[in-house]
Amino acid sequence: AEEIATLREEAATLRRERDDLESRLKRKQAEFQNYKKRQQDRLERQRARATEDLVEDLLEVRDNLSRALEQDENADIREGVEATFRGLDDVLDGQGVEPIEPEPGTETDPKRHEVLLRVKSDEPAGTVAELHRPGHEMAGKVLRTAQVTVADGSSEPDEDETEDGESNDDETGDTERNE
Repeated sequence: AEEIATLREEAATLRRERDDLESRLKRKQAEFQNYKKRQQDRLERQRARATEDLVEDLLEVRDNLSRALEQDENADIREGVEATFRGLDDVLDGQGVEPIEPEPGTETDPKRHEVLLRVKSDEPAGTVAELHRPGHEMAGKVLRTAQVTVADGSSEPDEDETEDGESNDDETGDTERNE
C-alpha cells in the first residue's frame, strides 16, 4: 500500500511537471508567433519607407517632365528632357540600379539578354551584334533583360559582292562566280 501511495505521488508530480512544460511551451509558441508578426510588420514598414523614398525621388523627375511639357509648344525642350533624363538616371543610381548594356561581340547571357533576332554581322557567331534596349539590374537581380540582336556567324556581304554571291572585282563590270 505504501508503494502504491509513492507511485501515485510520483505520478502526480510528473503530471504537474508535464502541465508546467506544456504551459511553458504554449507561452513560447505564442511569444514566437508574436515575434514573427512584429518582424513581418517591421519588414512591411521598411518596404513602405523604401518605396516612399523612391516615389519622392521620382516625383521630382515627374515635376521636371511636367515643366518641360508646359513650355511653349514651339520651344526647344530638348535641354529640359535631357536634364530630366539625367535626373532619372541619378535616382536609379541612388537606388543601386545598374544598366545592362552589352557591347557588340559580348557573349550572350540568357539571364541578362533577350535575343530579338539573329542577324548577319562581323561579330563572332552567338555574340551580341547590336543592343536595342538596355536592361537593368539591382543588387545582382535582373529587373529587365537587355534586348539584343545576335550574330548568326555570317558576315554582311562586301561591297564587291552581289546578292547572289558573284564578285564584281573586274573593273569592266563583268561578273564571275565565286567558287
